[in-house]
Amino acid sequence: MQTLLDVILPVFLVIGFGYVAVWRGLFPVEGVDGVLRFAQNFAVPCLLFQAIANIDIAGSFNPRLLISFYTGAAICFTLGILGARVFFKRDWEDCVAIGFCCLFSNTVLLGLPISERAYGADALTGNFAIIAFHSPFCYGLGITVMEIVRNRGQSGGQLIRSVTRAMFRNALVIGILAGFAVNLSGVSLPTVVDDALSLVVRAALPAALFALGGVLIQYKPEGDMKAIIMVCVIGLMIHPAITWNMGTALQLDQDLFRSGVLSAAMAPGFNAYIFANMYGRARRVAASAVLIATASSILTVWFWLSVLG
Repeated sequence: MQTLLDVILPVFLVIGFGYVAVWRGLFPVEGVDGVLRFAQNFAVPCLLFQAIANIDIAGSFNPRLLISFYTGAAICFTLGILGARVFFKRDWEDCVAIGFCCLFSNTVLLGLPISERAYGADALTGNFAIIAFHSPFCYGLGITVMEIVRNRGQSGGQLIRSVTRAMFRNALVIGILAGFAVNLSGVSLPTVVDDALSLVVRAALPAALFALGGVLIQYKPEGDMKAIIMVCVIGLMIHPAITWNMGTALQLDQDLFRSGVLSAAMAPGFNAYIFANMYGRARRVAASAVLIATASSILTVWFWLSVLG
């Protein structure tokens, strides 16, 4: 329990700092929008670029682990979309944004430190494999489905052009693709460029979390609690359960199995809100789900650690 508090409490303190700053008038609401744009369009894309450019893709690739984790993620994305539509009668665009909350686990900010403290640094190979493909998979799937929904009724050619245009105009996707291009080409970034990127990257998560705190002033969970609870159940319990069963069926070794299940058990990351904000859909659900699921994960991750042994 202390380990989880040590990891999660600092996250809540930064979110709380942003909330109090806006609540008490110490930081303007318009300023939060600026911080969020900085995080969404500059800092987080730089973070994704640098992470993917430097990771050992070939050494981290394990098909059975990726199938176990990402099959669970895709199923949860589908469950979130259908649940929001069937049970809460949301517009299809809202449904996709809510589904993305069920899809995008916080594999970096929570997954890495919890796994390291639980099983040691030598057991993180699986975590890095998942992280290498996490943003490309989630954003690729989320943006594609959202653009299909937004442009329904168009011809096949128009639909493909709309999806492609949205993908290649998105700063996060550009950062991901540029990272893969650098990684696969074997080009080394000049030290001065890498150092500059590192300066921006260090601001990414604090800025994003501070902005989330400020955003919560604007998006209270009234009327959306059932949808938020659905996101929490799917993300914190169903995703790791699917990964557990698939990992067992595919006979993953113990370290990879633990990495897959624990990564799947993480609360939605801030990127869930970035995606919702990008399309102006279900922002209240996304902001509150990130906060409430992160708090709930103190108990749910404790459960998964106990059954993993």
